[in-house]
Amino acid sequence: MKFTKLLKPIAAAVMLASPVAMAELAYVSNEKDDTISVIDLDTMQVTDTIEVGERPRGILFSKDFSKLYICASDSDTVQVMDLKTKQIIKELPSGEDPEQFALHPNDRHLYISNEDDALVTIVDTETSEVLAQIDVGVEPEGMAVSPNGKIAVNTSETTNMVHWIDTTTYELIDNTLVDQRPRHVEFSKDSKILWASSEIGGTVSIIDVDSRQIFKKLNFEIKGVHPDRVQPVGVRLTDDGKYAFVALGPANHVAVVDAKTYEILEYVLVGRRVWHMDLNTDQTKLLTTNGISGDVSVIDISKMKAVKSVKVGRYPWGVKVKS
Repeated sequence: MKFTKLLKPIAAAVMLASPVAMAELAYVSNEKDDTISVIDLDTMQVTDTIEVGERPRGILFSKDFSKLYICASDSDTVQVMDLKTKQIIKELPSGEDPEQFALHPNDRHLYISNEDDALVTIVDTETSEVLAQIDVGVEPEGMAVSPNGKIAVNTSETTNMVHWIDTTTYELIDNTLVDQRPRHVEFSKDSKILWASSEIGGTVSIIDVDSRQIFKKLNFEIKGVHPDRVQPVGVRLTDDGKYAFVALGPANHVAVVDAKTYEILEYVLVGRRVWHMDLNTDQTKLLTTNGISGDVSVIDISKMKAVKSVKVGRYPWGVKVKS
């Protein structure tokens, strides 16, 4: 009897000391609804819908996942949301029509593409100070900062270029011509390779960062899909360097690419007009935003198959996963 009584407080203490597993959450920007949908990845259900600025597009987290940055394109601002309270706590001076952005590894300097002004605006997220504005090509969109923090790159949709920016001097140091309407750029984890999608060109250019020269170009063919519908937009690389995923827009497929040999391994059918993607924490799932069908497809990477569709708001655009 005494032994049983002793066990009860010990068991209670163990339960209190054990960490509670937190569900992974996916945040999705809905550009037609001016909202962010929150998806619980355990239940695959939308658990919250948060009103934000007009036409939210690009979204990303601070390094500690305490804040969500939101490109509110038609509000001409970058909003900062406190993820505990789900309240907008700050608006950053972004320049006109911010569409995509990238956060420097210092967790402070935000590089923002301003489509209407042909500029890249660099903002200090702590002081809200505009550090620089850099002239780039016409209709800038894609934005990335190398993991080593040395280079920022921007794509201009009409000029058809990748623009290279020194993050120390804030100077434009080079331009690389790519195919028509470049939309998204993504660095490899070692900062040595850049992937740049060209929507109308129908290609992805793979670029050596040191020389800033294209050394490989990917073309895509999907049986039963007209080539004009194959329009690469989002690109996502796995951390282990094994796979690259390319969202093919109105082709309604994601291309799976061997990130070492650059061989296209297969195509995964998802929702209509797939835009952008993100991986969950252990990189077993890939989530895609499908603008026309208004949903998020969940791809099981072990099966290379979409296993779930989650309805969100109208015209989902960006997606980021938080644990």
